[in-house]
Amino acid sequence: MSLSAVLLAAGASPSPSPSGDQAPAVPTLQDAQESATNAASWIEQNWSTWLAIGLRVLLILVIAAVLRVAVRRAITQLIERMNRPADTTGASTALGGLLVNAERRRQRAAAIGSVLRSVASFLIMGTAALMVLSAFQINLAPLLASAGVAGVAIGFGARNLVTDFLSGVFMILEDQYGVGDTIDAGVASGEVIEVGLRVTKLRGDNGEIWYIRNGEVKRIGNLSQGWATANVDVTVRADEDLDKVKATLDEVAEKMSKEEPWNELLWSPIEVLGLDSVLLDSMVVRISAKTMPGKSLTVERELRWRIKRAFGAADIPIVGGATAPAQETPAADPTASVAPPSAYANSGSPQAEAASPLQAQRPAVK
Repeated sequence: MSLSAVLLAAGASPSPSPSGDQAPAVPTLQDAQESATNAASWIEQNWSTWLAIGLRVLLILVIAAVLRVAVRRAITQLIERMNRPADTTGASTALGGLLVNAERRRQRAAAIGSVLRSVASFLIMGTAALMVLSAFQINLAPLLASAGVAGVAIGFGARNLVTDFLSGVFMILEDQYGVGDTIDAGVASGEVIEVGLRVTKLRGDNGEIWYIRNGEVKRIGNLSQGWATANVDVTVRADEDLDKVKATLDEVAEKMSKEEPWNELLWSPIEVLGLDSVLLDSMVVRISAKTMPGKSLTVERELRWRIKRAFGAADIPIVGGATAPAQETPAADPTASVAPPSAYANSGSPQAEAASPLQAQRPAVK
């Protein structure tokens, strides 16, 4: 390669000077004016869309807020009407006043109000949030699909909690029991001291507190609603005069029904139902009465007390168990089973000597 070709190639190569030495291009006033013109034209073209979206979002939020306030106020008024005392409604009865006390009404109304307010707020605000996202032209399909999958997963994992919650809601709405009621829930029984959406608290007979999950309750026996029954069985001898027995029981029932506080606890006259059973040596007469809920045991104890005193005054013996007294058997002689001593046990007795073997006599040695 010739020298001229090398110099020509070197002259055609770019300059090794760094590019940073070149001066940056400074925007001119004309360029700034063009940018401002483009921005103004873009805003002028889209301001109506922005304004429409903003007004739509504002309208959605205002309507949701107003609707939420109105619904919550309506729920509050409904709860206050439910929590109103029974004597102000004009249709109260003695039974209704006893069934629903102030604490029971308050807790039931508070629980129902809390559930209704939460459900209403969730539905209204959730719908408003979806409408706002839709106003911004956001695709809600992936969001709804993710929410559905998450809801299924949470519901499957917390199915016991959901079951307890739903069972508590229906128990409260149906008024199956309330504070102050005595119930038998199967797993435990006692007096209800608190009713919740998930757990019910019971006070047992010995003072213990039972926490029962509402979802675990399969059946409930409410012993405080309606009325209770007091039944007393009186056992007398089989040859007793039934007319005398019935007259004595009627006198006890009439006297007890007129005295306080038994006249308030008894909701029906005490009735002598008649013979409940007849045996060879005894017969059973049954007495029954309707009482205030939860007071049947108290009435039964008082009835037994009065019947025992009345029968004692009328010389009517009350039989319990076996009517004939058990015959006393003489005590067994402890020496009866012991054999008498044998005469052969004494070696000096004639019988022992006679029974001893004869010994052979040896001849004397000379």
